[in-house]
Amino acid sequence: MLNKFIDLRSDTVTQPTEAMREAMFKAMVGDDVYGDDPTVNELEKYAAELVGMEAALFVPSGTFGNQLALFTHCRRGEEVILGEDCHIVAHEVGAAAVIAGVQLRALPTERGRMNLDKIRDTIRTEDIHFPETSLICVENAYSNGAVVGLDYIQEISHIAKKNNLKVHLDGARLFNAAAFLKVEAKEITRYCDSVMFCLSKGLCAPVGSILAGNKEFIDKARKKRKLMGGGLRQAGFLAAAGLIALKDMTNRLSEDHENAVYLADELEKIEGIKVDRDNLDINMVFFTMDKVKDISDEIVKHFNNSNIKINGQEGGKLRFVTHYWVSKEDIDYTISTLNSFLNNSGK
Repeated sequence: MLNKFIDLRSDTVTQPTEAMREAMFKAMVGDDVYGDDPTVNELEKYAAELVGMEAALFVPSGTFGNQLALFTHCRRGEEVILGEDCHIVAHEVGAAAVIAGVQLRALPTERGRMNLDKIRDTIRTEDIHFPETSLICVENAYSNGAVVGLDYIQEISHIAKKNNLKVHLDGARLFNAAAFLKVEAKEITRYCDSVMFCLSKGLCAPVGSILAGNKEFIDKARKKRKLMGGGLRQAGFLAAAGLIALKDMTNRLSEDHENAVYLADELEKIEGIKVDRDNLDINMVFFTMDKVKDISDEIVKHFNNSNIKINGQEGGKLRFVTHYWVSKEDIDYTISTLNSFLNNSGK
């Protein structure tokens, strides 16, 4: 039995590093709503430069940042085109209907890509019968583990400009996408009007995300952030960890990707397991097991008793996520635990 938990549920579970804890303890702070928190100001300036935008805004979470983007870009009753299985549609509690008051026009995707011709056909202009399209949202890396290429985002940008639309990038795992594509993050965001990226997904910061765009957009978003309850006052304690996340932790994400491939290779050695290799671009390993619907809850319980945290199946698949606190030794122990479960259960 291990004396710690290995947590494979998500890369949102990462704990702050010692460097982060020390920086948080020593951080200079002020009142961010008044704009005089020096550490938040430094974070926002650095984040904007990192993604090639004029300005940035520190927000509590990725969902908050995405919904703030919709709220700022769109007028109530307008329409947003996006993938039917993207995070904004699937995992943000229907917030677009409540906060921005917009209609989501969700299109089918293949490895995170909407069909470009379908996007063109879906755009709606002024007509007494229709809501007007104002925004296209893309996601990269996609929440199914796939990364979309620069060519796709560039085509989305061309379509948007031709139709006088804006493009928002849900870049919760933007730096994972950049690591996979072997480009700087700003090479992805250059085709977008706004971008949200998380500091707490795989980068070890305890709280927070960034919304970036041009100065006019961020000025509007700052006031709407206050409306949404996102004025965080002495937020420099959190921003201090965010600075380390962006300056240091973004540079090591390829290690998590390598560990994910190692995990996938080891899983495939077990009879009855099929790994989704088509979506193994970043730090997520999706796989199916024979009779998974029958034993999903039992697996979660067995792993928890072995000091490993995992989620149950969703849509017939299990997902293991690697991150800073998951080593190759942890992966070996995980594989051993899974083999033990299968041998004892007779599956």
